[in-house]
Amino acid sequence: MSLYRDHLLPRLVHGVMRDPRFLPLRRALVAEARGRVLEIGIGSGPNLPLYDPGRVETVVGIDPSAVLLRLARRRGAKRPFPVWLLRATAERLPFADASMGSVVSSWTLCSIPDLDAALAEIRRVLRPGGRFLFVEHGLAREPVVARWQRRLTPLWRRLAGGCHLDRSVAERLAAAGFRTAELETGYLLAGPRLFTYQYRGAAEPVSAGDGERRDADAGRASHRRGDAACGK
Repeated sequence: MSLYRDHLLPRLVHGVMRDPRFLPLRRALVAEARGRVLEIGIGSGPNLPLYDPGRVETVVGIDPSAVLLRLARRRGAKRPFPVWLLRATAERLPFADASMGSVVSSWTLCSIPDLDAALAEIRRVLRPGGRFLFVEHGLAREPVVARWQRRLTPLWRRLAGGCHLDRSVAERLAAAGFRTAELETGYLLAGPRLFTYQYRGAAEPVSAGDGERRDADAGRASHRRGDAACGK
């Protein structure tokens, strides 16, 4: 057992994720959630007060940290809809196929050790017509920023619980068989560019019949994307 990883780091994560700068992005994210919702990396539950009880039936949250789940239970107890919290990892979701109406992730994909396995699991548990809703930081478009993100990631991962600065969320989703229905990228938070390049959007699993439409949809989505100016 690591004192830093298992006890100190979760409390640092809890403190950082309470930053009010994240609130507008959180609100926009969970506003799209419908039906039975799975939130991966729920942490201490900062999204729980933001779900619309008129659209959400149940929120199921998973996290590998027992410390963060204890904090999340306090928030979950006050919700007007059932909240179920489980200690689990995204790479092995303990849920049936096609059992979730929405899957939500906020600043979680960066730290999942086997991201490809996690995305495959998310795709598996989504119902037909369900969406994966996400807001994540990741690899910037500017070559200079991206180069520094790649250089610093090995050190940053050791300090920040496995967090990667250099994951291209859009590319990883496409490789995992998702079609990006909505995507906004850019410096959506004020702060250092190494940490504030964001991917926010919604993705849908591509079915066998969608293969021929996938490239066209990706082209239209990329045409709609725009990078916001950094708020430094």
